[in-house]
Amino acid sequence: MKLITVAGPPAAGKTSVIIKVAGALQAAGKTVGVIKFDCLSTQDKELYDKKNIPVKIGLSGNLCPDHFFAINIEDAFAWGQGQGFEFLISESAGLCNRCAPHIRGVTAVCIIDNLSGIHTPQKVGPMLKLADMIIITKGDIVSQAEREVFAFRVRQVNPGAVILPVNGLTGQGAYEAGTFWNKAEDRDTLSGCRLRFSLPAATCSYCLGQTQIGDNYQMGNVRKMVW
Repeated sequence: MKLITVAGPPAAGKTSVIIKVAGALQAAGKTVGVIKFDCLSTQDKELYDKKNIPVKIGLSGNLCPDHFFAINIEDAFAWGQGQGFEFLISESAGLCNRCAPHIRGVTAVCIIDNLSGIHTPQKVGPMLKLADMIIITKGDIVSQAEREVFAFRVRQVNPGAVILPVNGLTGQGAYEAGTFWNKAEDRDTLSGCRLRFSLPAATCSYCLGQTQIGDNYQMGNVRKMVW
């Protein structure tokens, strides 16, 4: 089974792109499943169900979605194998730009949109800098010059990635993305695999439920500003 990890900032159009690319793969006779990692709630299951794309939802609650991803991705992979999928697409919540839900040896995709601002690529961490493919969405509502500048900024951050514009509404570019995903390596297991980058740190007293503000209540991995 081929595993594709998809990440990106909120509202970049990840689900729309995945639905279009999965549709292109299904049209080519491939079986596709999706594992959706989110935080508090999601309505994406209804969108996948409408397109007859099998999906499993995982909600992290008050846990960092990246940590939730790392804890559950092996079981998700086993679920996909048990369903007989040829492709399993993992969609990450992408709540912060420090997210790092990519695995070594597994095709990594970052989805980012033209409306996020030309400085955004420099603000996004490992999920963009270490991706194999970067899909840029919402190009139909900005000018050609803006598209070129934004793509240039993305290229500066990750010069080795394949950059592809995809329209999540019309599906333009989905076939080309599916062709790239089809080249992903087949895997039998994720056991022993390593993340491409360390996850965001999450070991302070506030991670454990502390709500009071003040030095006396701060323990663990605490970082203070220099004044």
